[in-house]
Amino acid sequence: MKIKEIRTLSVSELNEKVYLLKEELFHLRRKQAVGQLENGNQISRVRKDIARIYTVLRECELGIK
Repeated sequence: MKIKEIRTLSVSELNEKVYLLKEELFHLRRKQAVGQLENGNQISRVRKDIARIYTVLRECELGIK
């Protein structure tokens, strides 16, 4: 997910997206633990998406953008 796409979403949509991504991260970590995860880059991608969303949420709180 690109930062431009994230900035177009509302705060409630961002919070929902974070919830869904955390859920996905949980499932990916479970797969990794039992050895079923084929592409380890997925975990990194999801973690970075969560961080991007938190950054945009913080910008909204501070009134930066």
